[in-house]
Amino acid sequence: MSAASSAGFAEIPIVSLRAIDGSSQERRVLADSVGRVCHEVGFMVVTDHGVDDSVVADVFDLMQRFFALDESERALIDKRRSPHFRGWEAVGSEFTNNRVDVREQIDIWSEWPAADVAAGPVYDRLLGPNQWMPTDVLIGQREITERWMCELAALADRILSLLATSLGLDDDFFVELFGDRPMSLTKMISYPPTPPGGAGVNAHHDTGFLTLLAPGEVAGLEVQNPAGEWIAVPTVPGSFVVNLGEMLQSMTGNYFVATAHRVIAAEPRMSAAYFHGPSLDAPIAPIDLDARFIEAVAASPRHQSAGFMASAAETESGVSDMTSSHRADTYGQQLWNYFVRSYPDNVARHHADT
Repeated sequence: MSAASSAGFAEIPIVSLRAIDGSSQERRVLADSVGRVCHEVGFMVVTDHGVDDSVVADVFDLMQRFFALDESERALIDKRRSPHFRGWEAVGSEFTNNRVDVREQIDIWSEWPAADVAAGPVYDRLLGPNQWMPTDVLIGQREITERWMCELAALADRILSLLATSLGLDDDFFVELFGDRPMSLTKMISYPPTPPGGAGVNAHHDTGFLTLLAPGEVAGLEVQNPAGEWIAVPTVPGSFVVNLGEMLQSMTGNYFVATAHRVIAAEPRMSAAYFHGPSLDAPIAPIDLDARFIEAVAASPRHQSAGFMASAAETESGVSDMTSSHRADTYGQQLWNYFVRSYPDNVARHHADT
């Protein structure tokens, strides 16, 4: 266990991925470095990632055009109409840890045929179509979004292969785990200036596996270190911010950590996030890791005590933010818990029988 992981961190590491296509030795060194960062910090800024600048530029242009539309036009894809929690939502629609988030956003998930809600687990209700804007109101939304999701999925798989290598697993361990019906999310976000005492998004862990964020030019993303201090994520042109979700924390027995983060925006801010997820039935089962990883967790009070986002019921019973010991059995159950916690009105509207 290094001094950095026990004493905390004072900055977010910037990591070049150039060596991902290098020799086996260069790639191994990079994998070890990335694994160490994900153990000690859980956040990094990556450069030399191979995603063309136009992919990000097109998404930000799309966001500028969409959020400039009249509210009546944005409401053509109002999320409240979607039983699959997809579409646009106004400022104040989402709750994190029972506190309202001051942001407006579009959620686009991997598109699959809607499931038969009378059969199968409750989380199969998350499968279904996205809402897309009419092309005479907003040109190119679907094409730009699907290109973004395809490019970032490929990058996420490459980063997961580095993490697998760092854990002594086969390079394709996580990619194989993802199954044949992955459920990933793109979230396009517009933050107004954060009011005093509020947050663009309140402190939280990400739910899934791996998050890639194009943060835009305006700062505001902050990460909490073990000492409870909020560390600003640097704005690096052409980079992505990478962080881990609770699934990886759970599967690695807390060796990797899902680190708390929030957004406080001093001025209007836009960002685009991609949340890389497996099939809904992917199990969240512990990985059989080498003893050195288990020993590293045992030697670190921070890792031993790393918790999870509390469910709505747990919060109501007094469980503090991100201190739950409950672990979902599958990715789908993890997501369903998130929606019940964050969108109680939508759940009541479309899924009152659950």
